[in-house]
Amino acid sequence: MSVKEGNEGKSSLHHTDLYSSVPPTCLPIVYHPDYNITFMGLEKLHPFDSGKWGKVIRFLKEEQFITDENIVEAREASEEDLLVVHTKRYLSSLKWSFVVATITEIPPLVILPNCLVQQRVLRPLRTQTGGTIMAGKLAVERGWAINVGGGFHHCSGDKGGGFCAYADITLAIKFLFERVEGISRATIIDLDAHQGNGHERDFLGDTRVFIMDMYNHNIYPGDGYAKRAIKRKVELDWGTEDSEYLQKVELHSEGALNEVRPDVIVYNAGTDILDGDLLGGLSISPQGIVKRDEIVFRAAKQRGIPILMVTSGGYQKKTARIIADSILNLRQQGLIGAKALEREGLSQLVTHLTQSSGSAGSAHTAV
Repeated sequence: MSVKEGNEGKSSLHHTDLYSSVPPTCLPIVYHPDYNITFMGLEKLHPFDSGKWGKVIRFLKEEQFITDENIVEAREASEEDLLVVHTKRYLSSLKWSFVVATITEIPPLVILPNCLVQQRVLRPLRTQTGGTIMAGKLAVERGWAINVGGGFHHCSGDKGGGFCAYADITLAIKFLFERVEGISRATIIDLDAHQGNGHERDFLGDTRVFIMDMYNHNIYPGDGYAKRAIKRKVELDWGTEDSEYLQKVELHSEGALNEVRPDVIVYNAGTDILDGDLLGGLSISPQGIVKRDEIVFRAAKQRGIPILMVTSGGYQKKTARIIADSILNLRQQGLIGAKALEREGLSQLVTHLTQSSGSAGSAHTAV
């Protein structure tokens, strides 16, 4: 992978710590303990499990898939990083606790000093956003990457909502377009239960980005304007179950990737489709979620397209276990890990990694 210079040289791009090199011995799984939001129990006032990301990592460690040493530590997105997509006016608005309370749907934040809100709520979200941007670069380098957090698909450049304060999906794609040679087309496959109106508003009219969105059309946000950006729209009804759901995932994922071949896929893998999720309103089993992720990763692998996965919504305590089980299944199926690097179009990268690490066998010994 080569990094672009701007039209006027490197000075036209701001300095970022998010595109630093990562040792080849690290798996392209991005996480930081700061992802988890804990503050005097206020986080419990929102149905979102604000500690699920740490639980996913704990489960993966217990299965001996990862260690602290072989995953990538996320870095917080700086204001300059965020300004690649966000307006200064929007970022300034987050200095008001009322605005953050509205976006995160945690009303008591209104009465807290904004310095605490920044530290305890927004900093974790900025770190997850940095993780998504980092994972975008890693996906292109390694063929796949997973940010254990992120997927804030309701946030656009000038507006947040639905617990989404930063537009990490848009940011990851724009960073790639601006900084990485050969990345000029992206496909977003959004399979969270809710419409991804944030990235849709950001990419409305942008022919470089193909958006497939499959969601329960009866629930939030119902953003008709944003729907104009969806190239492949799949609207689901209340209580959709595994058989119908998985058939549509396969049909439309394959169809989207056949219609336009992208240079990278951003996969928004929300688990709020799980049966019993009061906000998602669908009836997909844990096994159905695992199979869904396998279908999307397999479609990417068969075409040799790098894929970045973010975990997005999921409002039940058991979703962390399901996310971990899905990642483990992807490894078992050979869709992630060292074997996944040996895909069409990545042979030169494998050679480079082998030379850098001294031997092919030592590059990913934990897989």
